[in-house]
Amino acid sequence: MAWYNKDEVKKFITRKNSVLVVWDVQEALVNSIFNRDEFLAKLKELIDSARQYNVPIVYTKITPLPERFQPPYLRRRFDPGDIVKEVYPKENDIVLNKNTASIFVGTNFELMMRNAGINVIVFTGIATDIGVETSARHAQALEFLPVIAREAVSSADKQAHERSLANMSKLMLVLDNKEIIERWSYE
Repeated sequence: MAWYNKDEVKKFITRKNSVLVVWDVQEALVNSIFNRDEFLAKLKELIDSARQYNVPIVYTKITPLPERFQPPYLRRRFDPGDIVKEVYPKENDIVLNKNTASIFVGTNFELMMRNAGINVIVFTGIATDIGVETSARHAQALEFLPVIAREAVSSADKQAHERSLANMSKLMLVLDNKEIIERWSYE
């Protein structure tokens, strides 16, 4: 059971105070998830709606540090590839290179959101149980309102994905696309 009233908290979501985060939707990760086609369709739906309602979109991109500067326990070769063409960023979208599982560590994301008066962060992407959950929890600790787009997040591990959604739903909004788009459509 959640500690909050979902319907009351949903009222805080507007198109003017929201950002859509597209977390690590890169070729290697998209090719590893359990629900590729459904995920991409739902993600595209949310991206299209964000563009329609002028909600800014921030894509994250795994950008490993040079090998010498990686922690010794993380020194490995991993090429996540580019952002997949089905949802590739457009001219006004922001692409944020990052090196950690939190959008707030080593980036200017928090500064950008505060400068723009954005306090609602809608999270999509891969992996639900890693970077999405880490960033959403970090967002909440920084007093942002994280919203998880249930249909537009995924993982290579279906059970971990489902556990992560269940855990986050106790702490923050986990909504279907329809609920998010409905809130953006007001004003």
